[in-house]
Amino acid sequence: MNFRPRRQEEPEINLIPFIDVLLVVLIFLMLSTTYSKFTELQLRLPEAEAETQRDHPKEVIVSVTSDGRYAINKVPAGPGSEALGMALAEAAKGGRESVVIISADANASHQSVITVMEAARRIGLSQVTFATQTPAGAKAR
Repeated sequence: MNFRPRRQEEPEINLIPFIDVLLVVLIFLMLSTTYSKFTELQLRLPEAEAETQRDHPKEVIVSVTSDGRYAINKVPAGPGSEALGMALAEAAKGGRESVVIISADANASHQSVITVMEAARRIGLSQVTFATQTPAGAKAR
């Protein structure tokens, strides 16, 4: 009989598979958190804190109501992109240097604003900006 104590082998922990699994989990978490940011956005439009701009003679103010009606310099324009484009061309007295100011209701559809931008692009007006209001709690400068 052999009563000598056997020499116990120490268990080895192989770290390479462990590191591989951790890298896969890390990559998965990085990708999934990048896309989850966009679903959590809460927007409140159209308020901005900006200084009041001076009136310029080459401005064309396009108003968009919440139900999708348009007015160019306070004159109602017909529905549709074609009628809007013709009315914009008539109102743009400064030619291609005219600035189109889109004053859209906060509840106006995104498509209504895009229609104005597309009509301005078609007639060659490339300077487009948006009118906003100062938030109620903001201090006047």
